[in-house]
Amino acid sequence: MTAGTTNVVVLISGSGTNLQALIDARDRGVLNAELCAVISNRPDAYGLQRAERAAIATEVLDHTAFASRDAFDAAMAALIDGYRPDLVVLAGFMRILTPAFVQRYAGRMLNIHPSLLPKYQGLHTHRRALEAGDREHGVTVHFVTEELDGGPAVIQARVPVRPGDTVETLANRVRQQEHIIYPMAVQWFSAARLRMADNRSWLDGEPLPRHGYLIDNTG
Repeated sequence: MTAGTTNVVVLISGSGTNLQALIDARDRGVLNAELCAVISNRPDAYGLQRAERAAIATEVLDHTAFASRDAFDAAMAALIDGYRPDLVVLAGFMRILTPAFVQRYAGRMLNIHPSLLPKYQGLHTHRRALEAGDREHGVTVHFVTEELDGGPAVIQARVPVRPGDTVETLANRVRQQEHIIYPMAVQWFSAARLRMADNRSWLDGEPLPRHGYLIDNTG
Protein backbone atom coordinates (compact mmCIF):
# COMPACT_ATOMS: atom_id res chain seq x y z
CA MET A 1 0.00 0.00 0.00
CA THR A 2 1.26 3.46 -0.87
CA ALA A 3 1.74 5.71 2.14
CA GLY A 4 -1.35 7.80 2.72
CA THR A 5 -3.63 5.59 0.65
CA THR A 6 -6.82 4.28 2.24
CA ASN A 7 -7.13 0.50 2.31
CA VAL A 8 -10.68 -0.63 1.49
CA VAL A 9 -12.22 -4.08 1.87
CA VAL A 10 -15.52 -4.57 0.04
CA LEU A 11 -18.10 -7.15 1.18
CA ILE A 12 -20.58 -8.51 -1.36
CA SER A 13 -23.21 -11.21 -1.75
CA GLY A 14 -24.33 -10.81 -5.35
CA SER A 15 -23.71 -9.19 -8.71
CA GLY A 16 -21.51 -6.39 -7.42
CA THR A 17 -22.74 -3.41 -9.43
CA ASN A 18 -21.73 -1.00 -6.69
CA LEU A 19 -18.36 -2.73 -6.49
CA GLN A 20 -18.02 -2.09 -10.23
CA ALA A 21 -18.84 1.58 -9.66
CA LEU A 22 -15.98 1.76 -7.15
CA ILE A 23 -13.62 0.00 -9.55
CA ASP A 24 -14.60 2.35 -12.37
CA ALA A 25 -14.11 5.41 -10.13
CA ARG A 26 -10.67 4.13 -9.13
CA ASP A 27 -9.72 3.54 -12.75
CA ARG A 28 -10.88 7.05 -13.73
CA GLY A 29 -8.70 8.51 -10.99
CA VAL A 30 -11.58 10.01 -9.01
CA LEU A 31 -11.30 7.48 -6.17
CA ASN A 32 -7.95 7.57 -4.42
CA ALA A 33 -8.23 4.31 -2.48
CA GLU A 34 -6.71 0.86 -2.59
CA LEU A 35 -9.44 -1.73 -3.17
CA CYS A 36 -7.38 -4.40 -1.48
CA ALA A 37 -9.91 -7.25 -1.24
CA VAL A 38 -13.44 -8.30 -2.11
CA ILE A 39 -15.01 -10.85 0.22
CA SER A 40 -18.25 -12.71 -0.45
CA ASN A 41 -20.38 -14.96 1.71
CA ARG A 42 -21.64 -16.63 -1.47
CA PRO A 43 -19.23 -18.55 -3.71
CA ASP A 44 -21.38 -17.91 -6.80
CA ALA A 45 -21.47 -14.12 -6.42
CA TYR A 46 -20.80 -12.54 -9.81
CA GLY A 47 -19.03 -9.66 -8.08
CA LEU A 48 -16.09 -11.99 -7.47
CA GLN A 49 -15.53 -12.14 -11.22
CA ARG A 50 -15.62 -8.35 -11.40
CA ALA A 51 -12.94 -8.19 -8.72
CA GLU A 52 -10.75 -10.76 -10.44
CA ARG A 53 -10.93 -8.87 -13.73
CA ALA A 54 -9.83 -5.76 -11.85
CA ALA A 55 -6.88 -7.59 -10.25
CA ILE A 56 -8.36 -7.32 -6.74
CA ALA A 57 -7.84 -10.15 -4.25
CA THR A 58 -10.96 -12.22 -3.62
CA GLU A 59 -12.06 -14.35 -0.70
CA VAL A 60 -15.12 -16.53 -0.09
CA LEU A 61 -16.42 -17.24 3.38
CA ASP A 62 -19.59 -19.30 3.01
CA HIS A 63 -21.95 -18.47 5.87
CA THR A 64 -23.69 -21.84 5.51
CA ALA A 65 -20.56 -23.54 6.87
CA PHE A 66 -20.96 -21.87 10.27
CA ALA A 67 -23.19 -22.96 13.13
CA SER A 68 -24.07 -19.44 14.25
CA ARG A 69 -24.08 -15.83 13.13
CA ASP A 70 -21.55 -15.01 15.84
CA ALA A 71 -19.14 -17.67 14.57
CA PHE A 72 -19.43 -16.47 10.99
CA ASP A 73 -18.91 -12.83 11.93
CA ALA A 74 -15.85 -13.69 14.03
CA ALA A 75 -14.32 -15.56 11.10
CA MET A 76 -15.25 -12.74 8.73
CA ALA A 77 -13.60 -10.16 11.00
CA ALA A 78 -10.41 -12.21 11.15
CA LEU A 79 -10.37 -12.45 7.35
CA ILE A 80 -11.01 -8.73 6.92
CA ASP A 81 -8.36 -7.76 9.45
CA GLY A 82 -5.76 -9.69 7.50
CA TYR A 83 -5.98 -6.91 4.91
CA ARG A 84 -5.61 -4.15 7.53
CA PRO A 85 -8.44 -2.02 6.12
CA ASP A 86 -9.07 1.60 6.97
CA LEU A 87 -12.61 1.24 5.65
CA VAL A 88 -15.05 -1.63 5.17
CA VAL A 89 -17.62 -1.10 2.43
CA LEU A 90 -20.82 -3.14 2.29
CA ALA A 91 -21.89 -3.40 -1.35
CA GLY A 92 -24.92 -5.64 -1.45
CA PHE A 93 -23.74 -7.76 1.48
CA MET A 94 -26.94 -9.52 2.47
CA ARG A 95 -26.18 -10.41 6.07
CA ILE A 96 -27.45 -8.87 9.29
CA LEU A 97 -24.32 -8.12 11.28
CA THR A 98 -23.83 -8.92 14.94
CA PRO A 99 -23.24 -6.09 17.44
CA ALA A 100 -19.67 -7.26 18.07
CA PHE A 101 -18.86 -7.07 14.36
CA VAL A 102 -20.41 -3.61 14.00
CA GLN A 103 -18.58 -2.29 17.06
CA ARG A 104 -15.27 -3.62 15.74
CA TYR A 105 -15.54 -1.36 12.68
CA ALA A 106 -17.46 1.54 14.22
CA GLY A 107 -16.86 4.73 12.29
CA ARG A 108 -15.11 2.91 9.45
CA MET A 109 -17.84 0.88 7.81
CA LEU A 110 -20.25 2.21 5.17
CA ASN A 111 -23.41 0.77 3.66
CA ILE A 112 -25.69 1.81 0.82
CA HIS A 113 -29.45 1.35 1.13
CA PRO A 114 -32.02 1.88 -1.65
CA SER A 115 -34.41 4.22 0.13
CA LEU A 116 -34.56 7.72 1.56
CA LEU A 117 -33.66 6.68 5.08
CA PRO A 118 -35.08 6.62 7.66
CA LYS A 119 -37.97 5.51 5.40
CA TYR A 120 -38.13 1.86 4.41
CA GLN A 121 -35.40 0.23 6.40
CA GLY A 122 -35.00 -3.42 5.43
CA LEU A 123 -36.10 -5.14 2.23
CA HIS A 124 -38.42 -4.46 -0.74
CA THR A 125 -37.92 -0.70 -0.60
CA HIS A 126 -39.02 0.06 -4.17
CA ARG A 127 -42.25 -1.89 -3.84
CA ARG A 128 -42.99 -0.22 -0.52
CA ALA A 129 -42.44 3.25 -1.99
CA LEU A 130 -44.79 2.47 -4.88
CA GLU A 131 -47.46 0.98 -2.60
CA ALA A 132 -47.30 4.07 -0.39
CA GLY A 133 -47.85 6.37 -3.36
CA ASP A 134 -44.61 8.25 -2.72
CA ARG A 135 -43.72 10.99 -5.16
CA GLU A 136 -39.99 10.63 -4.54
CA HIS A 137 -37.66 7.78 -3.71
CA GLY A 138 -33.93 7.33 -3.63
CA VAL A 139 -30.83 5.93 -2.00
CA THR A 140 -28.73 6.65 1.08
CA VAL A 141 -25.11 5.97 2.00
CA HIS A 142 -24.70 5.71 5.75
CA PHE A 143 -22.31 4.65 8.45
CA VAL A 144 -23.15 1.25 9.90
CA THR A 145 -24.38 1.02 13.47
CA GLU A 146 -26.16 -1.70 15.39
CA GLU A 147 -29.56 -0.46 14.17
CA LEU A 148 -30.38 -2.05 10.83
CA ASP A 149 -30.09 0.66 8.15
CA GLY A 150 -30.14 3.16 10.99
CA GLY A 151 -26.66 4.66 11.09
CA PRO A 152 -25.88 8.32 10.38
CA ALA A 153 -26.55 9.28 6.77
CA VAL A 154 -23.62 10.49 4.69
CA ILE A 155 -25.17 11.25 1.31
CA GLN A 156 -28.63 10.84 -0.14
CA ALA A 157 -29.84 11.03 -3.73
CA ARG A 158 -33.52 11.59 -4.49
CA VAL A 159 -35.29 10.60 -7.69
CA PRO A 160 -38.89 11.12 -8.82
CA VAL A 161 -41.47 8.37 -8.79
CA ARG A 162 -43.11 8.64 -12.20
CA PRO A 163 -46.59 7.59 -13.32
CA GLY A 164 -46.52 4.02 -14.53
CA ASP A 165 -43.34 3.14 -12.66
CA THR A 166 -42.81 -0.51 -11.82
CA VAL A 167 -40.47 -1.94 -9.22
CA GLU A 168 -37.97 -2.56 -12.02
CA THR A 169 -38.07 0.91 -13.58
CA LEU A 170 -37.84 2.61 -10.21
CA ALA A 171 -35.00 0.32 -9.11
CA ASN A 172 -33.07 1.14 -12.28
CA ARG A 173 -33.44 4.88 -11.67
CA VAL A 174 -32.25 4.50 -8.10
CA ARG A 175 -29.35 2.24 -9.11
CA GLN A 176 -27.98 4.93 -11.42
CA GLN A 177 -27.68 7.21 -8.41
CA GLU A 178 -26.13 4.47 -6.26
CA HIS A 179 -23.24 4.26 -8.70
CA ILE A 180 -22.67 8.00 -8.39
CA ILE A 181 -22.91 8.56 -4.65
CA TYR A 182 -21.13 5.50 -3.26
CA PRO A 183 -17.76 6.35 -4.85
CA MET A 184 -18.26 9.95 -3.66
CA ALA A 185 -18.71 8.85 -0.05
CA VAL A 186 -15.74 6.47 -0.17
CA GLN A 187 -13.57 9.21 -1.66
CA TRP A 188 -14.62 11.64 1.08
CA PHE A 189 -13.56 9.09 3.67
CA SER A 190 -10.31 8.36 1.82
CA ALA A 191 -9.50 12.07 1.71
CA ALA A 192 -10.07 12.35 5.48
CA ARG A 193 -13.00 14.68 4.88
CA LEU A 194 -15.66 12.33 6.29
CA ARG A 195 -16.00 10.88 9.76
CA MET A 196 -18.59 9.70 12.26
CA ALA A 197 -18.79 11.28 15.71
CA ASP A 198 -21.56 11.74 18.26
CA ASN A 199 -23.81 9.54 16.10
CA ARG A 200 -23.59 12.09 13.27
CA SER A 201 -21.77 12.21 9.98
CA TRP A 202 -19.30 15.07 9.66
CA LEU A 203 -17.95 16.43 6.37
CA ASP A 204 -15.07 18.91 6.32
CA GLY A 205 -15.45 19.46 10.05
CA GLU A 206 -19.16 20.32 9.92
CA PRO A 207 -22.09 18.08 10.94
CA LEU A 208 -24.19 16.94 8.01
CA PRO A 209 -27.99 17.18 8.10
CA ARG A 210 -29.82 14.08 9.27
CA HIS A 211 -30.42 13.06 5.66
CA GLY A 212 -26.73 13.64 4.82
CA TYR A 213 -25.44 15.58 1.85
CA LEU A 214 -28.38 15.85 -0.54
CA ILE A 215 -28.46 15.36 -4.29
CA ASP A 216 -31.97 16.16 -5.47
CA ASN A 217 -32.90 14.86 -8.90
CA THR A 218 -36.65 15.34 -8.48
CA GLY A 219 -36.89 18.78 -10.06
